[in-house]
This record gives sequence, C-alpha cells and structure tokens, in this order.
Amino acid sequence: METNRTFLEFFAGGGMARAGLGDSWRCLFANDIDAAKCGSYIANFGGEDLFEGDIAGLSLSDLPNEAAGMLWGSFPCQDLSLAGARGGMGAKRSGAFFPFWRLAEQLNAAGRGPKIVAIENVVGLLTSNGGRDFAGIVERMARAGYAVTASVIDAKHFTPQSRPRLFIMGFAPGLRPPVSALPPADDTAPPALLSAFENLAPATRARWIWLRPSPPFGRNIRLAEIIDWDAPEWHEPDYTSALVAMMGPKQKRRLDALLGAGARRVGTAFRRTRTEGGKSVQRVEARFDGIAGCLRTPAGGSSRQIVFAIENGAVRSRLLSPREAARLMGLPEGYILPRNTTAALKLAGDGVCVPVVRWLAENIFEPALNTGHARRAA
Repeated sequence: METNRTFLEFFAGGGMARAGLGDSWRCLFANDIDAAKCGSYIANFGGEDLFEGDIAGLSLSDLPNEAAGMLWGSFPCQDLSLAGARGGMGAKRSGAFFPFWRLAEQLNAAGRGPKIVAIENVVGLLTSNGGRDFAGIVERMARAGYAVTASVIDAKHFTPQSRPRLFIMGFAPGLRPPVSALPPADDTAPPALLSAFENLAPATRARWIWLRPSPPFGRNIRLAEIIDWDAPEWHEPDYTSALVAMMGPKQKRRLDALLGAGARRVGTAFRRTRTEGGKSVQRVEARFDGIAGCLRTPAGGSSRQIVFAIENGAVRSRLLSPREAARLMGLPEGYILPRNTTAALKLAGDGVCVPVVRWLAENIFEPALNTGHARRAA
C-alpha cells in the first residue's frame, strides 16, 4: 500500500468513495450522521475508523494525528439541486459544507493538512445563489494555498445511469496533477463550469488549473445486464397498460416500434407533473436509450424509477429494486445493503458512483501524489 494514499471521508454514506478508491488507499477517519448508512459502512468495511454523528460536533481532537493524503467530502446536495428548492449553502443541509471546511482549516493550521481536497456535489452548485456558492468554496480552497480545479463527470461513461456530478479538487504545493493550459474540449468542462470560472475573483483564477483532456471513459455494462428479468415483483398487466397510457406521444411511438421489432430492451421512467394546455397532467416519462435516469433519494412517490422490460413483443413494468440501484452506482454484488428498501434506495441515491471515484484515483489523485511540483502542460 502506498504510504501517501490515505484519506479522511466525510459525509461518507455507505462508503462508496472508499469503495472507489480501492484497497491501495487506507481510510484514517470516516463520518456520517445517517444510522442506516453507517450500518452498511460497518457491514462492508468495519467500524474502526467510522464516527457516527453530526459533523458540526467534531473538532480537531477527534481526527487522527496522521496527515492524510486526501480529504474527501460529498456534502448534502438537496439545497443545491436544480430539482430542489435551491436554498443554497445558506440552508441547513448543504450548509454542512462549513463545518467540513472548518475541520480542513484546523488540519492545515495544525500542520497536518491534506495534500488533496476533493469535493463532490450536484452540477447545480455551479449556479446556486447566482454562482456565489461555487465561488465561495473555490476561493476558500485557493486562500488555503491549494491549486484548484473542477470537472463535471457523468456516471453514464461508466455505468448505464445519467448522473452528472461536479468534482472540485484542490492540490497542495508540491503536487503535480495532469494539467493543461486550456480547458478540456469535452463534457467535463461544460458551459456552466466555464462561466463559473470566468466569474471567479482574479486572485482565485490565478490559482486555477485545468486538468488534461479526459482519456476515453470505459462503460462496459448495459442497462439490460443490470436488470433482474426474472424478478417476481412485476405489476399486473392492467397497471402496466395504465402507465403506458400516461406516456407522451413520442415515447409511445418509440415503445410501439420496439414491441413491433420483437426487441429485448429495457427502459426506465419517472412520473412527473407537467402543464399541458393550461392544465396539470401526470406523465410517465420513459427513456429507451439504454441509460437509466439519475437515481434519486426516495423522498416521494414519484422519486423511484419504473422499469419497463420489453421482450417477445410484450412489455412488463415494476419499480427499480435496491440491488439494481446499487449496480447503477457501480457497487459490487457482494456489497451489503440496508435491509429496509427505503434506506437502501437512499444510500444509493445519495452516493457517489464508485467507478467514477476509481477513474479519478487512477488518472488524477494517484499521479498527483506520486510526482513532484505542479506544472502546467504546454
């Protein structure tokens, strides 16, 4: 095990960042407030390094004396998501960033600051509070002496799930991440990120680095391979017909074409309320492009995806299972989920995609830790 591959994991959930980093990394400390998630963390990784409780109650004395190679934080996204009320980081849940950063500052002041800071959240953070929330995070990292960057990485490049997430990363002096003079010309640097960068204060932009353009990503599993075709919980045919009747005309035509072709295909859908002709209409919005929609936490009746399985000229429907959700997040089959369905779906919906973390580790974190002074590529 590399001696510098150590990490502190906050808002750890069920340990999905830890799973992505892999066995060559050593966890020094982990924290989460959710009892069910902590139960899965312990079931899968043991509880020696885990502290269950509110991050706001932690102090420097609670953390290990050993300096960590990386500080990881996936702080709550509910107040930042485009699908939410967008209260921003001034709201209670996403405001958990501030005690997280307080600990980072205390570690730096004590001479055991992490060499890398990695923060994961929804892409809505780029525009939350008029862009000021993103700028506030980046400016704090820059003032602490880190070279800062950000990338948007979509889980669809690794698993069959549409799940773009923002990764903000800081690198201490002496590290050498793979950098470029220009932003990458791919979807890791979308217009919203470029705009957010331009709106940063000049002193912060001076500490910004662009990561080298991404190598090809590697999704090697299809949605049809994740779904349990022989699961027992399929809806009654009349209920499936009612769901199909709630689709829009374009989706119905797509479904009819697949049925007519005798294709074996799977799609997923959410229920959504739309305004059509001045009236609220509930729609089942399905996709049959081989990629599931973004997993959500099960906060309401429409938050759980519907599975449509097409086979032998017929269509069946049911709700996505917790194990299928875990597969969409890249968790291994042997990963122990909470027994409660809602808790298991919450763990997956709140988590970070495991192979995305592994890609970051192999292509960004490990090369940075294993080399010398940061330098821009020509």
